[in-house]
Amino acid sequence: MAALSRVDFGDYDTDGIFQVATVAVGNLSTCQVEASYRSLDGEFVRFPRSQPEYPEIDRQLREFGSGGQIDVGRGQWGWAIPMNHQSIVQGCLVVSAADAPPEFQVLLLKILAQQAGTALAYVAVQERDIGVAEQTAQVTTDLHETNQALASTVSRLQRQSNIHEVLGAAVAAGRGAQGVADALYDLTALPVGVEDRFGNLRCWAGSGRPHPYPKQTSDERELLLHELAARNGPARIGGRMLALVQPRAEILGVLALHDPDNTVSEDSLFALRYGTTVLAMELSHERSIAEIELNLRRDLVDDLLVGTDRDGAYARADALGHDLRRPHYVVVMNAAGRADCTLATAAGRAATALHLNYLQGQHGGFVVLLTDGRPDPGALHHAIGEGPDRASVVIGIGTRCDVPDELPQSFIEARRAFNIQLRYANPGGAAAFDELGFYRLIDGAHDGGAVEPFVREWLGALLDYDSSKKSEMVLTLSEYLECGGNYDESAAALHIHRSTLRYRLARIAELTGYDLRDVDTRFNLHAATRAWRFLNPAG
Repeated sequence: MAALSRVDFGDYDTDGIFQVATVAVGNLSTCQVEASYRSLDGEFVRFPRSQPEYPEIDRQLREFGSGGQIDVGRGQWGWAIPMNHQSIVQGCLVVSAADAPPEFQVLLLKILAQQAGTALAYVAVQERDIGVAEQTAQVTTDLHETNQALASTVSRLQRQSNIHEVLGAAVAAGRGAQGVADALYDLTALPVGVEDRFGNLRCWAGSGRPHPYPKQTSDERELLLHELAARNGPARIGGRMLALVQPRAEILGVLALHDPDNTVSEDSLFALRYGTTVLAMELSHERSIAEIELNLRRDLVDDLLVGTDRDGAYARADALGHDLRRPHYVVVMNAAGRADCTLATAAGRAATALHLNYLQGQHGGFVVLLTDGRPDPGALHHAIGEGPDRASVVIGIGTRCDVPDELPQSFIEARRAFNIQLRYANPGGAAAFDELGFYRLIDGAHDGGAVEPFVREWLGALLDYDSSKKSEMVLTLSEYLECGGNYDESAAALHIHRSTLRYRLARIAELTGYDLRDVDTRFNLHAATRAWRFLNPAG
């Protein structure tokens, strides 16, 4: 703009005007003048005539006129810029460049051509030697108006350049979306809100922030986003000017100027439009960084669970801002056999709510958390809350790991705790391996193939009887022993009458030949019924 302001055609003849214009093209842009023409009696004549001939360019101008893209050969970008004055073409500049120049350079060249056109018109008047005072005064007035229009254009471009600089500096300062909102507030003097795609407020700049921030329903939000997408630019909705933050096809959010008094200016609208551009780049950048960090965390979790170099593990965790030198626990979970992103999101939210420092990943069909400190099983299961159906979520927690080398064993123990919890009569909830007591023995014996023979030895007669008679003798004995031999509690748990319970217990003693009053017998039967329930969770 400074270079354009120094261009002066005032004291030049036609040759001088073309010379000044040719030099100014190189000063204002990356382009050069391929050819120049003066309009005489409706025809383009090469001017000055000393320039080389360009028959192909001459033909294109005759056929397609003086404005727009033009083939200058050599694979370069070419454009014909008319030199107009009061809608009358005074001449034409054909410019070329290796690549298409930025829009602001094209705008400057058009302004230059308009000035040159005006100057040519003025010279044409002089050349015709009209000498009429009114006509001379009119030309002077036209020049003055043109200069005023140019001054106005320059002023507008300077304001827009300032907007670019302020918003660019906000992004460069590294303050993210909040920095963009603050800069936009400084430029417009209007409160600014940045919302995510779902209508949640990400950040606010200026006074008058609503408390609580209004939240639309899902259907209302989708309608709003659809309307803004159809407008393809800022739109006034209620007391706000809204614009989509949309780097490509995906909508990342909405940028809002709060303007209940309808005072927004053209400069403010320009700032809003450019604000969405820089905000889209910033949010896309933040998302990319988050995805890279998430992938690094998942890779580290995978390596830790299968075993990796201790020093390397410490260094990788340090790079992610996580202290792996503190005691850790492996937590595994899935919901209805799935370890999907919904459960992963819920697990991360729950760990954060419980103030746990953690690494998260997916391994072996499980969502996995490596937590700095032992989470409370019940609290963790409850905190899953708003994720998948809580009743379907099963969680297993391994034992303490003082060094990364112990994490693979803790992962095995967490899976065993998970499997034991899954075998309960009512699967679901959370279990820590070091709290399972007797069930750890059952699980270990089951892996060694010793549980089934033990169950058969003590309950074989009852199992055969239940199978042939469709009865519930094993379940009756199990509930009786779980209730410590209390008749009333046992009958209530089985939903039968006390007399029915007495009959069944007598029949059990008859079928097995066991004395239920004998301490050792009761112990072995209790162990056998618990193992039976472990092996038959639906029993």
